[in-house]
Amino acid sequence: MTQVVRLRALAPRLTSVLAVLAAMASGSVVLAETPVGSVIPRPAVVTPAEGVFALNDATVLSVPRGDAEARRAATYFADLMQRTRGLTLTVREGEAAPGAVVFRRATGIASDAYRLDVSPRDAVIEADDFGGMLYGSISLWQLATEEAGQGAATIPAVTIADAPRFGWRGVMLDSARHYQSPAFIKGFIDWMALHKLNVFHWHLTDDQAWRLEIKRYPRLTEVGGWRVHAGAAPQKDIDPATGRPRQYGGIYTQDQVRDIVAYAAARNIVVVPEIDVPGHASAAIAAYPELGVTDVPGAAVPAVPADWGVYPTLFNVEEATLVLFENVMDEVVDLFPSEYVHIGGDEAVKDQWKASPRVQERMRELGLADEEKLQSWFVARLEKRLNDHGRRMIGWDEILEGGINPNASVMSWRGVEGAIEAARLGHDTVMSPAPVLYFDNRQSADDGAPGRGFTSTLRDVYSFDPTPDELIPDQARRVLGVQGNLFTEHMRTEDRVEYQAFPRISALAEMAWTPHARMDFDDFRARLEPQLVRYRSLGIDYATSGLTEVPEVPPADGQRRYDHQMKLCSAALPLSLIDDAPLEGERPALLMDILNPCWIYQSADLSEGRRFEAAVGQVPFNFQIGADRDKIRLGAPRTPAGELEVRIDGCEGEPALILPLAEAAGDDGITVLSGRLPIRAGRHDLCLKFTQKDLDPMWGVDWVRIADSGARRGDD
Repeated sequence: MTQVVRLRALAPRLTSVLAVLAAMASGSVVLAETPVGSVIPRPAVVTPAEGVFALNDATVLSVPRGDAEARRAATYFADLMQRTRGLTLTVREGEAAPGAVVFRRATGIASDAYRLDVSPRDAVIEADDFGGMLYGSISLWQLATEEAGQGAATIPAVTIADAPRFGWRGVMLDSARHYQSPAFIKGFIDWMALHKLNVFHWHLTDDQAWRLEIKRYPRLTEVGGWRVHAGAAPQKDIDPATGRPRQYGGIYTQDQVRDIVAYAAARNIVVVPEIDVPGHASAAIAAYPELGVTDVPGAAVPAVPADWGVYPTLFNVEEATLVLFENVMDEVVDLFPSEYVHIGGDEAVKDQWKASPRVQERMRELGLADEEKLQSWFVARLEKRLNDHGRRMIGWDEILEGGINPNASVMSWRGVEGAIEAARLGHDTVMSPAPVLYFDNRQSADDGAPGRGFTSTLRDVYSFDPTPDELIPDQARRVLGVQGNLFTEHMRTEDRVEYQAFPRISALAEMAWTPHARMDFDDFRARLEPQLVRYRSLGIDYATSGLTEVPEVPPADGQRRYDHQMKLCSAALPLSLIDDAPLEGERPALLMDILNPCWIYQSADLSEGRRFEAAVGQVPFNFQIGADRDKIRLGAPRTPAGELEVRIDGCEGEPALILPLAEAAGDDGITVLSGRLPIRAGRHDLCLKFTQKDLDPMWGVDWVRIADSGARRGDD
C-alpha cells in the first residue's frame, strides 16, 4: 500500500534543540542581526564563528551506515557541487575523518528543520528526517557558491539553526492551458527543492485540456488533451495528415506521473494533483458529451476550446457523472500519495444549472435549496470518496459558499478573505491570493512579457504576510502555508514559465520559510545577487525586468515607446497578449485593456511637423467574459478593415490622424503604420483607439514613435 504523505505533519513543531525558534515565532524573543551569507531563504538563527572550512575534491561526504535518506541527501549535495563548481565529491558510510561534510541523525529536531555547524575541522548537518538533511545540505551549497567560479570553495565558520515557518510551501503549475514536458517538470521540481519549497500543486484539468491519463476513461486524454490554438494563423496551419488545422497539446501517462511523483519525493516535494469540478469542464465534456448539461441549448462542447476566461460550462449532476468522477478519484489517489487532492471548485457559473429543467428536478430530488448547495453536494460526494482512501480535499475558496465538511481545507485565491473566513470557521487554509502571488502578472511596469496586466513585483511577493492581523492566534494556526501560482494562459513555452517564476520564487521561498521577525527586503535583495549567479550556472532563465526599482519615465520623443511604456485609458481587464503569429519563434506581446482597447501616449512634442509611427498587430478575441463582452465599445469603421485613430488631449471628438488598417489586416504579424501629426504648441497627450466591425480579431499596439519628419523608419 502506498504511504500517504501527510502535509500537516510537515508543519514546524519545534522541540528543545530549536526552542529559540518557537520563542521567536511567539514574539517573545527577537534576535540581534547576524550575517547570513547568501543563504535563501534566510535562516532563523545564525551564529558566526572563527576560521574557515575548505571544500575541495578531497572532501568526503560522510553518512551513517545504512541510512538511505542521509546518503540520498549527500548524493544530492555532491551533484549540486559538480554542476555548479565542478567538484567531484565522494559519499562514504561510517565514521567521519577530519575535513569531511558529516550528515548526522539528531532527535528533537522538527520536521524539515536542521542544524548546520561549519568549523575549520568539518561541516556537520544534523536533522531528524530527510527534509532536514536535504535543506541543511542546500544551505551548505549556497555558502559554498557565495562567490562565482569553479573548483574549491572556502566557507566561513558558522552555526545555523533553522526550521520552516510553514509546512505548506508551494508552487502551482498549470499544465492544462499549456503543456510542459515531463523533463521540464522534473527540472522545475529540482529548482523548487533548491528554494526549500515542498509542495508542487499540479493543475492537470481545465476547459482547455485534460492532461492526466485515466485508464477507465481513455477519451479524457485522447480527445481532451488536444485543441487547435485560437487565431487566424493556427487556422491556416493545416496538418497534412488530417487536412485540418494542426492540433496542439499533450498528455501525461500514468507511468510518467509515477516517475514525476517519485522524482519529487526524492527532493522532499509532495505532488498535489488538481482535478477541477464542477466548472472548468469543457475538455472533459468534449470527450464525453453525456457529462454536460444536455438539455440547455448551446451547452454542447463539440471540441476542446481555445478561449481563455470563465466558461459557463458545468458538469451535470446525474448519478452516472458522480460515479465517473468517483472512479477518476480512485485512479488519482493510486497515482499521488499526497494527503490532499485538489478538486478546484472555482468559477463555476451556475447559469446552465439554473436553465436546465433536469438539474432543477435533481435539486428537488436531493432537497437542495439553491445551486450553491448543489455544488457543495457535488463536492461532498467526491470528498467522501477521498476520505474513504484516507485522503483530504482542498479546493479554491468558492467551496465555502455552499458550505463544506469540517475536514475540508481551503485555498484562498480571491485575496485573503477566503482564508480568513475558512480559518474563522475552523478549516485549514493555504494563502495563494491574486494578484500578488499570481506569477502570470507582470514583474514590473517596464516588463513587456505576456501575462496579466497588473504588476506583482519582487518586493510585493516578499512583503506579503500569510497571517494577516485579522486572524487571532488560534485562527492563524489554521494557515498551513503559502503558495505561488503559475497559470499559463499567456505562458505558451517552458522558457516563459521560467521567466515568470524566477526570481520571484526566491521571494516566495523566504516569505514561506523565514520567521516574520527576520524578514528584511534590502538584505534579501543583496543575497539575491549570488542567487542569480547560481541560476545562471544551473541554466535557469530568470527575469531581469523586476530587479531594479526605477520610476516610470517614458522614453523621449524620437525613441520607440512600447505599449507597456504608455498609459492604458482604463484597467478593467488589462492583459499582455501574445500575437498569434509567427507560428514559430518569438512573438510580440500587446498590452491592452480588452474591455476598453485604448492607449495614451503622454507628453508628445507637436511643436513642429511630426511623423507618427505605430506598430500594430492583431490578437484573437478568445475570452470567455460573459455579459462583459457586450459592454465593449468600438468606433465605427470608415473602411472595411477599420482604422487607427489618434486624438489630441482627449479620447472624444474628431481624430487628428486617421490611419487605415487595410495593409495590416492582411498581415498576421506586426505592421508599421505612419502619418503626419498636426502642429500644436507645447506637449500633448495622444489618445490611440481602433475602429472595427467586430471584436475578433482585436487590434493592439506594439510600439509608437513620434519623430522629426525627416527621421528614417527604424531610427531610435
